[in-house]
Amino acid sequence: MSITVLPLFVYGSLRSGFQHPAYAYISKYFELAGTAKVKGQLYDMGDYPAAVPTDEENWIIGELYTIKQDAEFPWAIGQLDDYEGINGEADEPVLYAREKATVYLNDAAVEAWIYWYKGDVNGRPRIECGDLLVYIQQKNKQ
Repeated sequence: MSITVLPLFVYGSLRSGFQHPAYAYISKYFELAGTAKVKGQLYDMGDYPAAVPTDEENWIIGELYTIKQDAEFPWAIGQLDDYEGINGEADEPVLYAREKATVYLNDAAVEAWIYWYKGDVNGRPRIECGDLLVYIQQKNKQ
């Protein structure tokens, strides 16, 4: 199955500011194109964020990455699919799906992959600022 080579938009633990072990992986195969945004709403699920698409003027702030070597894209994105759990185990619900979205980098529209949340966000706090890094910094100050 061939996967379209597109940039990747990340908004959670894969962002450079988190220094998560998964970021070391992503930075090996992908290059940071810059800070970007996508229409959506971000929710605090406790241990991780959940992004849900919207048509409203709500923005999620994240980073856009491009693959360094096109030939490595299917393998590299496959590893990230596993990290995000989109293939799921037989007894676990699949919480994320990788889908194409229009992302804005310096006001230019770019088609990119994003991992949208497919679970239930009812009753979960909404991250109003749309930026997980800012939200965590604010939470840590309280």
